[in-house]
Amino acid sequence: MKFWLFMILCNLIVPLLMIAVGHMLKENPPERINMVFGYRTSRSMENQEAWDFAQVYCGKLWWKIGWIMLPFSIFGMFPAVGRDDDFIGWLGAGIIIVECMVMMLTTLIVESALKKKFGK
Repeated sequence: MKFWLFMILCNLIVPLLMIAVGHMLKENPPERINMVFGYRTSRSMENQEAWDFAQVYCGKLWWKIGWIMLPFSIFGMFPAVGRDDDFIGWLGAGIIIVECMVMMLTTLIVESALKKKFGK
């Protein structure tokens, strides 16, 4: 049971990170283009207007998707209750991999929105 709880906590890292960083980006985005914090791609860093748009857009997207993923991260582990540690570990790892893939796919969504709004 301890390993199962540990895996739930591990599964919560990505959605909670997306919620927290998404909230920061949409409510208090970095004001200037920088190489330290924010949604940083070549397209988002082309000019200040694209930077401002990308920060808020990515923030809203991450905040929303983080809240959607949160219950799946918790309830996705329920089939592993009472199972052996190998099953719990593999299920937990699978959930984390899916969460990371979703997080990376948001880059395609933001980049598409930047391309649509600012062109090539």
